[in-house]
Amino acid sequence: MSEPIKNRYEFVILFDVENGNPNGDPDAGNMPRVDPETGLGLVTDVCLKRKIRNYVEMSREDAAGYRIYIKDGVPLNRSDAEGYAALEVAEKTVKEKKKADPDLDRKIRDWMCANFYDIRTFGAVMTTFVKAALNCGQVRGPVQLGFARSVEPVMPQEVTITRVAITTEADAEKKGTEMGRKYIIPYGLYRCEGYVSANLARKTTGFSEEDLDLLWEAILNMFEHDHSAARGRMSVRELIVFKHDSELGCAPAWKLFDAVKVERADPHDPAPARSYQDYCVTVNETALPAGVTCRRMG
Repeated sequence: MSEPIKNRYEFVILFDVENGNPNGDPDAGNMPRVDPETGLGLVTDVCLKRKIRNYVEMSREDAAGYRIYIKDGVPLNRSDAEGYAALEVAEKTVKEKKKADPDLDRKIRDWMCANFYDIRTFGAVMTTFVKAALNCGQVRGPVQLGFARSVEPVMPQEVTITRVAITTEADAEKKGTEMGRKYIIPYGLYRCEGYVSANLARKTTGFSEEDLDLLWEAILNMFEHDHSAARGRMSVRELIVFKHDSELGCAPAWKLFDAVKVERADPHDPAPARSYQDYCVTVNETALPAGVTCRRMG
C-alpha cells in the first residue's frame, strides 16, 4: 500500500436536486427531510456515504484493496470472518491466540483497513459478533461528512400520479387506473462540509494519496450512476477543497468554511430559485490563513 496522506483537508460539496426527493424520511412517509424550524432541506451523511461507496464499488469492481465493507446483501460478519481466516485465526481458539500474540487485534484491524476502502476512509464498528469471539475492532476513519443542508428553504410537494397497472383481478373488474403519489422538491441547492484527518490516516487506517484522489472522484460522480425517477435530477455542482501544508493543519475548519459564500446571483429577485445559475458561489481566497490553499473542482 502507498504511504498515508501527509496533509489535512477540509472540503465543501455543493449539489442540487431538481424535481426529485434527495433523501426521503421513512418516519414521515418518505417525504424529503426538512428542518422544521427553518424549512431548510436535509440530506444525511449516511446517504452521501452510500453514494460514495456505490461509486467505488462500481468503478473498482472489488479490486484488491478497494472492496466495500458496508454492502447491500453482505452480512458484516462474513467480511469479519475473512480477516480472521487471512491471519489463520479460528473463532474457537482466538482467545488463546490473543494471549500468545498481544498484537493480534492490531493485525486484524490493519488487514481490514488494507482490504476495504470504506473502512480505510470512513472507519467502521466491527464488533458485531456476540456469540463468539469474532471481533475486528473499531476504526475511526480519517474522512468525516456532516449533514447536507439546503442554502434556502425548500418546499416539498406531494404530486398525485395515476397508473394503468392494476394490482389484482378483483380491482381490475372495478377500475381501470390506480392512484399514487410521490414527493418532490422543485429545486434545492445543498451544501455539505467534510473533513480529512492526516493524523488518523497515519496512525490508524493508512488512507493514502491514491485513496484521496478516488474520494474526490467519487464525490464528483456520486450521482452520475445513481439516477432514478424518484430522485429527479441530482448533480454535484462543485467540490471546494482546502489543503493545509501540515498534518495537523494551519487554521480552524470554520474559518475555511466561512470563506465559501453561496448567495443569490440577483439578491433583488423575489422568485424562488429554480436552477444553479440563480446562485453565485465565491471563495475569499485572499482571506485564507497562511499555509492553506484552495482548489475548486466540478
